[in-house]
Amino acid sequence: MSPFNLDLFGDTEPEQPPRREQIGAQACVLRGFALPWLESLLTALEGVLTVAPFRQMVTPGGFTMSVTLSSCGALGWTTDRSGYKYTHNDPQTGQPWPRMPDVFFELAQAAAREAGFADFVPDSCLINRYVPGAKMSLHQDKDEGSYAAPIVSVSLGLPATFLFGGFERSDKSQRVPLLHGDIVVWGGVDRLRYHGVLPIKDGHHPRLGEQRINLTFRTAG
Repeated sequence: MSPFNLDLFGDTEPEQPPRREQIGAQACVLRGFALPWLESLLTALEGVLTVAPFRQMVTPGGFTMSVTLSSCGALGWTTDRSGYKYTHNDPQTGQPWPRMPDVFFELAQAAAREAGFADFVPDSCLINRYVPGAKMSLHQDKDEGSYAAPIVSVSLGLPATFLFGGFERSDKSQRVPLLHGDIVVWGGVDRLRYHGVLPIKDGHHPRLGEQRINLTFRTAG
C-alpha cells in the first residue's frame, strides 16, 4: 500500500505542451516540464515516503501547519517551537533523511538549467502534501546558508494557485495557476520574493487523487 494513496497505474491526464512563462526577471514557470519524468519520479517519491512519512509540523508561533511535510537529501527542513531549521537527521526517527533519488536531482538540475541557472546543486528536497483547504502563507525562503542558488518547485496532482509577491509581505502578489507537471524556478534578483499557495480547491487528480504534492529543491548547506 502506498504511503500516500498514489495510484501508479491510474489513468493519465492529457499532457500540456511544455512552454516557459516568465513571472519575474529571473523567475519562470516551466509548463509541463516534469511530465516526461513522471513515472520514475512517482516511484522514487513512494520510496522516500516509506522511510520518512508525511507529518504535521508546528511553527515557532505554535500554529500547526495545514500541509504535511517530509524531506530527502543531505538536509531536511523542519519547524517546531524553537524555530525553522535544516537538520541532517529526521527528528522523528533520529536517522538521516532519505537519500535524494537520482531522478529528483536530475530533474531539479534540468529545470534550473532551462531557467538559466546552470550550476544548481540541490542538497535538500522539501516534500509538501496539500489536501483540499490546505495552504501556505506568504513567506520567504531564508533558512538556507546562501541565497546564490535558485529555488526549484515541482507541482504534482491537484491544481494550485501560486502567489508570487515582492520583497515585502504587503506587496501585491501575482496569482499564478499551476498544473500537474509544472515547475516554478526563481533565483538571482527574485530569490527572496515572498511566495505562497492559496487554499487548494476540492478535486480529484487521476494519478494522485485528492491531493497536491510539491517538491521544493534548494541548496541549503
